[in-house]
Amino acid sequence: MTVTEKRPVLVATEADDITADMVITELNRLGVPVVRFNPADIGSDLTVSARFGTCPAPVAGHMRTSSRTADLADVRAVYWRRPIWPTFPCLEPDDAQFAAAQVRYGLGGTLYAMDGPIWVNHPLRVATADYKPVQLAVAQRLGLTVPPTLVTNDPEDARDFIAAHDRVIYKTLRWTPYQRDGIPVTGWADPVTAGEIDESLRVAPHLFQAVVDKVADLRVLIVGRQVFAVRITSDLLDWRKDYSALSYSVVDLPRAVENALLAYLDHYGLVSGSFDFAVDQQGELWWLELNANGQWGWLEPHTGLQMSAAFAALLAGETP
Repeated sequence: MTVTEKRPVLVATEADDITADMVITELNRLGVPVVRFNPADIGSDLTVSARFGTCPAPVAGHMRTSSRTADLADVRAVYWRRPIWPTFPCLEPDDAQFAAAQVRYGLGGTLYAMDGPIWVNHPLRVATADYKPVQLAVAQRLGLTVPPTLVTNDPEDARDFIAAHDRVIYKTLRWTPYQRDGIPVTGWADPVTAGEIDESLRVAPHLFQAVVDKVADLRVLIVGRQVFAVRITSDLLDWRKDYSALSYSVVDLPRAVENALLAYLDHYGLVSGSFDFAVDQQGELWWLELNANGQWGWLEPHTGLQMSAAFAALLAGETP
């Protein structure tokens, strides 16, 4: 079905984003106008002007890129995909910090003030859902099986936990750009032994988790109320280390798990999310984490699942 009402969808993302391109292609097919922008382009390539308290609408104004203009009162939906905030490297450090804050709270605050658009997903709700200890607790409350996990900066507690389990991994509590000796360090799930724990652990909390004796992983994407579940088979502890070593198959989730994941998104006020599970020898699903803006684009060509079309339909307002 083609949408005839010409209200635009805003797509906030970096310049090179193949996943966003896939969704925009589907929006074009539906006849939905798209205004794509990146907050880092603020200036001559991106302007925003909003008025408050001077008109019937709570917020009125426009956003203009080098090629498109959107009336803020007419925005249909916002796809908050992979936006990059400006850092202003050409300014003095204090000036750059000041300018960056004004953009985040000026441009960001104006967008958040819009009343009515569908957000996929709202950045403030994504931020709330980004705390892994809370994720683990919510998953358990909803009846999902969670591996034994410890968050601590106490070296003795860490050693005791590792000793109590056959195999343990360390995972970052939040991915952060990080270099060591000029080399980027990515936050993989890595094995850890009790002998590796020293007093430096006290600097910050660390997340340790018992390894699931798995035969596969599961990536579950939910878009609105549509559920796409893909079994990822490999011999890797962390399948993200080598995509060439993976094989994929489409599976159906148990109804109880599907309902729990929908309730999980409702708990945070999210309309989409990517969930990761480990599948053990008996076929039981072990909760690992939620990424409210997780990657899924590479799965579509491998599985034939219409994920980008589902996103486009959600943004166009065609799905409940």
